[in-house]
Amino acid sequence: MADIVADLTLSYAQKILAEAENRLQAASRKFAPEQKTEFPNTTYFLPIIYGLLGIEVRQLKDMEQALKVCRQILQDTDHPLKPVSRPLDAGLAAVFAEEIIEALNYVERPGMFVPGEEVSSENIWLGAADDLVIRRRGVEFVDGRVSGFAVILGAAPDRATAQKIAEHFLEKNLYVFMVGERRGQHFACQLQEAGLQLGWGARLVSFGPDTNSVVFPLGFATRAAMSFGGIAPGDFARILKYNQERIPAFVLGLGAVSEDWAANAVAAANYGFPTILDSELPGLPEAYRSIVITNVPHEKIVARALSTRGIKIKVARVPVPVSYGPAFEGERVRGEEIYLEAGGGKSQAVELLLMKSMDEVEDGKIRVLGKDVDRLKAGARIPLALLVEVAGKKMEQDFEPILERQIHHLLNYAQGVMHIGQRDIAWVRISRQAVAKGFRLEHLGQILHAKFHQDFGSIVDKVQITIFTDEAQVDGLLEEARGIFKRRDERLEGLTDEQVDTYYSCTLCQSFAPDHVCIVTPERPGLCGAYNWLDCKASMEINPAGPNQPVKKGRVIDPVYGQWEGVNEFVKKASRGAVQAFDAYGILRTPMTSCGCFECIAALLPACQGFMTVDREFKEMTPVGMKFSTLAGMVGGGNINPGFVGHSKFYITSRKFLSAENGLLRLVWMPARLKEEIMDRLIKRAEQLGESGLLEKIADETRAQTEEEVLEFLRKVNHPVLSLPPIF
Repeated sequence: MADIVADLTLSYAQKILAEAENRLQAASRKFAPEQKTEFPNTTYFLPIIYGLLGIEVRQLKDMEQALKVCRQILQDTDHPLKPVSRPLDAGLAAVFAEEIIEALNYVERPGMFVPGEEVSSENIWLGAADDLVIRRRGVEFVDGRVSGFAVILGAAPDRATAQKIAEHFLEKNLYVFMVGERRGQHFACQLQEAGLQLGWGARLVSFGPDTNSVVFPLGFATRAAMSFGGIAPGDFARILKYNQERIPAFVLGLGAVSEDWAANAVAAANYGFPTILDSELPGLPEAYRSIVITNVPHEKIVARALSTRGIKIKVARVPVPVSYGPAFEGERVRGEEIYLEAGGGKSQAVELLLMKSMDEVEDGKIRVLGKDVDRLKAGARIPLALLVEVAGKKMEQDFEPILERQIHHLLNYAQGVMHIGQRDIAWVRISRQAVAKGFRLEHLGQILHAKFHQDFGSIVDKVQITIFTDEAQVDGLLEEARGIFKRRDERLEGLTDEQVDTYYSCTLCQSFAPDHVCIVTPERPGLCGAYNWLDCKASMEINPAGPNQPVKKGRVIDPVYGQWEGVNEFVKKASRGAVQAFDAYGILRTPMTSCGCFECIAALLPACQGFMTVDREFKEMTPVGMKFSTLAGMVGGGNINPGFVGHSKFYITSRKFLSAENGLLRLVWMPARLKEEIMDRLIKRAEQLGESGLLEKIADETRAQTEEEVLEFLRKVNHPVLSLPPIF
């Protein structure tokens, strides 16, 4: 029997290779051989070619080397992939050629794709994700907020079906990546017509209008292996295995199967991503039936796709009249969509969670004191206060701020509800669409009551919520809340590493970086910035078998660099021997490992005898000669690289920030925006060190861009690093 999949794949691979060769020849007549040919804002070049072949396609002239490999594959001669089977490799040859074509599109058709994370009113196609997007969104796969991604190829028969499929995936915490068309229709356009927001924030990512755009989600997966798995470019076997084991994804083909679809499905199969079709594929050989599922009805296609890839979803039921799930967290409610708004500088909004005794809380009691939505006109701006009172036998006052911080994402999970900020700078918007479905302010209370019981039932026995919209009552709670916030902050700020005998681990990121173990102390928060010592303490109480385990410090080995016998033993065991020990307070010897979720990276500037730090939002070159994305590749994946370390923004102003090497007194460069963001804390810490003018002595990109320029600036302002003893 003829192998229909192999025939379609080989036929398309030959055609797309010829097209890529023709496009390259035409481009070579228009542009110089040194013409840049890269996806924007990435150091991974063309990521599939770079990841699987190790070829750096930087310029037009570099493309020929990749096309040569494609020809070798299709001629069945020796080539770098050392084939498992010719059809599987031919599928990869096809995507290599497609990646060349998309790179040429960036050169020849500027404006074809929208830069950044959000679509525009004129263009919905986002193209390749830059390194900032990869790092930011990759974290969601690490910490469990995302269950996987679906690559939708083609279009649904109508927009109602498209909306239903997309919302089912979103409710189950998956990203939806969209490429290609079906009879001139695009799935992304169908969703836009149905009124859904598109973009990375909405988890509905419209990559491109053509089948070639499959290279963008496959490139995302390839970069995940290099970024978070620490796998070297060119190690194709480990990259593909990493995706097979750690990236829950699949392809959904909506429409009749064509040869370009077949080839890309075969390419995806190399990554362990099966293809689920709503159409039949006559003559499908038995060998493909585990990776190509055909003729699945639309009402069953989501469930079938999840089960085929082995993705198990536990969807929590929340009694609200709108869709609910983490996928709606990035949704924005703007302009004419707004029915009600509170906070955001336009009115006052505050939220407070307090521990009470068991007899002070009536479980499930939800009150709205003041006007609810049904008594307000569209576009209303109101004051708002949320008071959550909880009681539990295992509840502790230290858990109040941890639970309070959950309000942000728990409310954001409701479709049509936007929540920004916390404490007394909260900002809430509710959309007209949500109100039309019956959403009311009391449903904010319903969400919090249900989710606190579901997520924190081990410490919370009772929950009651009071929602205030009366201005005088809001002001009264605001005054009380600010006093409580102040006392909480003072207590946490006063807690030191020396005062406790137990630290906490965080191994959330081991699903992506098996060798990485984060140790969280009172003065060294998690490098992702999401977990401090009290958070981990609460997390352990809530989930004793979870990723935050108590770590007894044990005997002090080195108080200056921060090494303890108990910590080293835990790290060695948790990393399966890959990491024997690390320094909590130093960068020069054996700094702490990282996954890839760090907010910032610190690096040594040898000529300056100091450190620079850069956050992931900074996309330009740094004085160390590398962009953030390049630094991230060195530091991430559980690697230990002396002279480089990942850390949180908060850690910069900690008493223990690289304290083994004089800490903040050696900080000589950081991005101007980051400096402004942490200015108040930076000034306070500098004053504690007796250097009140330090802020102005730290260079940024507006004053120095190379290490030589940084050194010149330091001498000009007489930075304190010049008076310190040599660092090595």
